[in-house]
Amino acid sequence: MKKILTLIVIVFSVFSVLTACGGKGNNNSAAGAASASAGAEASATGSPSGTAVGKKLKVAFVYATPIGETGWNYEMDRGRLALEKELGVETMAMDNVTESDAGRVFEDLAQKYDVIFGTTFGYMDAMNAAAEKHPNVKFLHATGYKTLPNLGVYAGREYQSNYLVGMAAGMVSKNGKLGYVGTFPIPEVISAINAFALGAQSVNPNAKVSVVWSNTWFDPTTEKQAAGSLLDTGVDVLAAYHDAPTILQASAERGVWGSGKDSDMSKYAPDTYLTNFVWNWTPYFVEAVRAIQEGTWQAGSYYGGMKDGVTDIAPLGKNVPQDVKDAVEAKKQEILAGTFDVFAGPIKDQAGTERAAQGKALTDEEILAMNWFVQGITSKIES
Repeated sequence: MKKILTLIVIVFSVFSVLTACGGKGNNNSAAGAASASAGAEASATGSPSGTAVGKKLKVAFVYATPIGETGWNYEMDRGRLALEKELGVETMAMDNVTESDAGRVFEDLAQKYDVIFGTTFGYMDAMNAAAEKHPNVKFLHATGYKTLPNLGVYAGREYQSNYLVGMAAGMVSKNGKLGYVGTFPIPEVISAINAFALGAQSVNPNAKVSVVWSNTWFDPTTEKQAAGSLLDTGVDVLAAYHDAPTILQASAERGVWGSGKDSDMSKYAPDTYLTNFVWNWTPYFVEAVRAIQEGTWQAGSYYGGMKDGVTDIAPLGKNVPQDVKDAVEAKKQEILAGTFDVFAGPIKDQAGTERAAQGKALTDEEILAMNWFVQGITSKIES
């Protein structure tokens, strides 16, 4: 795992985007896309890979796991449907496409579609190979870092929203013991957990966060076991970086506040639901595809945040006290106004090393290469 993290740090010193999402499965099925926001890089030089300007585009989306009723793919699918409605383009989606089968799928889709969205980090090499082979097709890859004249990448600043989730957690906690079930120890997940911890400490300086790694993207049985291991230690708020509501439901069974991921998950634990970060990919999808239609799209790296509408938090649960809701909303407005930076110093890591000095803030490159935990997190990054 240390070798993997070292490689990621090296990669991010050169490129500017990394995120992750993946899963298992191999039954391809037609389906939808996601909801999100933000612009697309564009220039007036026209389309470098030759997509005909003004033509009615055919757009394909590829998901690694089932679309489901909540989560990453579900939000992607909402964005696809919104894109289809707003721009009148023809879209389709395939889910349960494994990383090992992605190359074949992209090759087949490139024969029929003008634009292809890949929605998981693990598709990167397959998309890069397909883009090299099909220069007249535009490829857009979520969370990767490889670009070509016809291959762009996109990701979102979920850490901004997760800081607000951490604030809520810190305020409702009675014992200051918070738990977080992580998927894999990669920069996207680490930065989200760090933001959660910083948010909690901003309102409860003595708050401590314990982390357990499930090493899964979608495995309800394993994830419930991970949740149980944290609940057994006495945490009274439990957050998770998982699409399935399993961990949230496990929290509810113990009468503990819980937080989900990607979509509003209040229906799964209405009495103990706190909130969680959510995605809205529609604005980004629309702007990117519109630029392709107009011949102004240019490949690059997109990193959208709350101000762009890409990420937000779900409405706080019905039993969350009003003063918590008010405090979270006030801080949200500061983030939107650009007057508050989640990773502004002083920030120290677990070893006491200063990572951001007073008056300074971590750069995007530093956030996207994050391989350390902030003070107040009691667990180690190694899974």
